[in-house]
Amino acid sequence: MHSRANTILTPPRRPSLLGRSAFLVLLCLSCLTARASRIKDLTSIDGARDNQLVGYGLIVGLAGDGDSNSQTTLRSIANIVQRYGLTIDPTQMKAKNAAIVMCTADIGPFLRSGTKIDVIVASMGDAKSLQGGVLLQTPLMGADGRVYAVAQGPVAIGGFVGGAGGPGGATVQKNHPTVGTISNGAIVEREIPAHFVRNGAIDLELLNPDFTSASRVASAINAVWPGIAFPDDAATVKVKVPAAFVGHEVAFIANMGQIDVNPDTEARVVINERTGTIVATSTVRISQVAISHGSLTITVTSNVGVSQPGPFSQGGQTVTVPSTQTAVNEVKGGFTVMEEAPSVERLAAALNALGVSTRDMMAIFQTLKRAGALQAELIIN
Repeated sequence: MHSRANTILTPPRRPSLLGRSAFLVLLCLSCLTARASRIKDLTSIDGARDNQLVGYGLIVGLAGDGDSNSQTTLRSIANIVQRYGLTIDPTQMKAKNAAIVMCTADIGPFLRSGTKIDVIVASMGDAKSLQGGVLLQTPLMGADGRVYAVAQGPVAIGGFVGGAGGPGGATVQKNHPTVGTISNGAIVEREIPAHFVRNGAIDLELLNPDFTSASRVASAINAVWPGIAFPDDAATVKVKVPAAFVGHEVAFIANMGQIDVNPDTEARVVINERTGTIVATSTVRISQVAISHGSLTITVTSNVGVSQPGPFSQGGQTVTVPSTQTAVNEVKGGFTVMEEAPSVERLAAALNALGVSTRDMMAIFQTLKRAGALQAELIIN
């Protein structure tokens, strides 16, 4: 049994056209054959989901790169010091070695008390960098306001800021220095209960909802255990636990997750104009159509000349004279007939035969969609 997958093709290089393009020439089209996917890779189990945690914390040890003396940061420092029996007037403190941050984390299902999870910290104030900082003990709460984990530890930002800055100075920045991570920086203190078996049944939720895929998942399960799987809708497949696995649901889920299924793929073309990337699935089809595509390039050049008075003239002065030159270059396009492309390989060959840049190919896809010749969903990011 085979299924469709994705591969990468690039249009032929044309130095005169592609050299002026600011886009990365990349066309992804589906034309390789791959193995079927496992059910565990296509679905998740209802009741076993991640939950988001958030907390407000303070990072110290920033060597002058922290917040300015804002009232929020100063009050946060004073509150922490007060926990240890010290009372300090916030106006008498400096905050440049500290920064207030928001901490976020995802706690997955089945995590027990004492398990460690990763934490992301992001500056809330005007700190320049979190490099070298240490997060003080911070409770992480869920949407219900209860504390589920506690975070603390050194921050890794994967970047830096260097230089003096300011007037006449220069700075060098790598990555984003005001956001960092603490690997295994939070300890789970409260478990989140997960109930994945309800009334003797398990609900499988498709990661990419599709009626055809849901039907295939149910059919594949019924081929092993007849009559236990029923697709409720495009996103959910209800599976009854067989009598032989009652009390051993974990073993049943493990065995069911290894079953191979060929998921259906929607006909879709995704265009990212910022990066110049085009991705098309294997089910994209193009009806027979005639295309004429040309490009127009307008070049405007501005020069500044100097006009001086003649020798021994009186009353003249030297002035600058701006001059502008405009050039128009139009590439004539031939009228090309694209035969109907019943497969993605034919589609790739037809588009490459046009010999256009990625920017032009994006315009062609949009025009094909408006003409009704592109039998696929067009998504432009």
